[in-house]
Amino acid sequence: MATPAKRPHLLFFPFPVQGHVTPAFQLASLLHRFHGFDVTFVHTDYNRRRVLRARGADALAGSPGFRFVAVPDGLPASDEVAAQDMAALLLSLPALVPHFKELVLSDELLAASTASCCLVSDVVPVQRAAKEIGLPCVTFWTSSANSFMACCQFPQLAAKGLVPLKDTEQLKNGYLESTVVDWVPGMPKMRLKDFPSFIRTTDPDDAIFAMAASIAESHRTVPSAVIFHTLDELESQVLRAMSAILPPIYAIGPLPLLLRQAAGDDDPAFVDASGSTSLSKENRACLDWLDGKRAKSVLFASFGSIVKLTDEQLVELAWGLANSGHDFLWVIRSDQQQKQPVLPPEFLAETEGRGCVTSWCPQQAVLRHGAVGAFLTHCGWNSMLESLSAGVPLLCWPGGADQQTNSWLACTEWRLGVEIGEDPRREEVELAIRQVMGGDVGEQLRRSATEWKEKAALATRPGGSSSVNLERLVNEVLSTERKSVSSFDIAKAWKAWACASPVLRV
Repeated sequence: MATPAKRPHLLFFPFPVQGHVTPAFQLASLLHRFHGFDVTFVHTDYNRRRVLRARGADALAGSPGFRFVAVPDGLPASDEVAAQDMAALLLSLPALVPHFKELVLSDELLAASTASCCLVSDVVPVQRAAKEIGLPCVTFWTSSANSFMACCQFPQLAAKGLVPLKDTEQLKNGYLESTVVDWVPGMPKMRLKDFPSFIRTTDPDDAIFAMAASIAESHRTVPSAVIFHTLDELESQVLRAMSAILPPIYAIGPLPLLLRQAAGDDDPAFVDASGSTSLSKENRACLDWLDGKRAKSVLFASFGSIVKLTDEQLVELAWGLANSGHDFLWVIRSDQQQKQPVLPPEFLAETEGRGCVTSWCPQQAVLRHGAVGAFLTHCGWNSMLESLSAGVPLLCWPGGADQQTNSWLACTEWRLGVEIGEDPRREEVELAIRQVMGGDVGEQLRRSATEWKEKAALATRPGGSSSVNLERLVNEVLSTERKSVSSFDIAKAWKAWACASPVLRV
């Protein structure tokens, strides 16, 4: 009797923050459930603890052919549910490398697999470690393709003398707004203000700026393919331009729509489970609150898992919401309000009955709810795609990293949103909310949002661009015969590495 063929194995290792973990888990679920791959999904210890606190042990129980593992990251074992310290997180990434190698080289399931095995990751030190031990690697870039191309231009920006900034005055004297960059391949002219926020430095040796440039450059040689969480129709020009400088690229998204399309109406529980990868405890009661509201009458406000507003910004935003006269659902993470509530009691009294404030929520379900008329967002890429998929217009308040670029795309290229200033007062917030929730501007935004919703739906249906690209990825990259980590390879690599590894000698 013939031995059943082993299923190909994918090792997912996302950058360990919410905005990267969510789409990685969605892609892993899609490939496991509908394309025949076994999956090992890697959390860091810090995030594993967060998942256990937020959702219990069942969230990490896995299923046949899909399992979770964790590797040490050296971050403190805090019990607080709080945003991660990004500086500490970035510094911890190199420390993940020996633990990742130990996982690959000693894990029984990975070692026993003679089928093709491939790493899917956006953690560059981990990708390079995989290459060292002969494990094929594919990048899953979880932000926009435009932001990636913008980061590729960092050396040119420096060579042209546009960055670093000469002094901090250039952050507020109009320099960023007036400096136009019109030579980026595949991208129309944009202001320096619209580049990822890493360019906003006066330090010629700025470590984050250098790291962003290095990450972009590494994708020319380290991975065998690059997956972008986007759709061809949304970023066609820059995707074409990048195809000339990168390994094969695949635009696959929005993943929540691909999951819903694959599972169909017969399995809504799977779709909900695959979309819910929250590292924080969700409050689903807000959905019941939305049920009592009129169609398109509620402004949804949320700023992701990391962005922190100052107390003054929270108060100004609160009174902008109150004075707009519109109902609102507002997510304020528990780490935002510290030990003392920031919101004035007068605001809570003023908005009683028409405002709902919660610490976290199931964002996809909220955006799909018929009562939501617009989304006040920090412009994280997952939020952008989820809003586009639901046909909800945007009120953009970008925080940092890629968010300036995403806001520029939404407001100027896709006509989906309106941007507010970097430190808006309550009057500006009120006016912007009135614009997107009603009147001629709001109506125009809703029409555009509906058009993009239809384009995204078509892209994820059979024969659509994202569906075709997913099949190409599976057939051309993930399922092809390539050098795998065979038992012999593992034994050889393990022996060489164990002799040199200080981790294993301890």
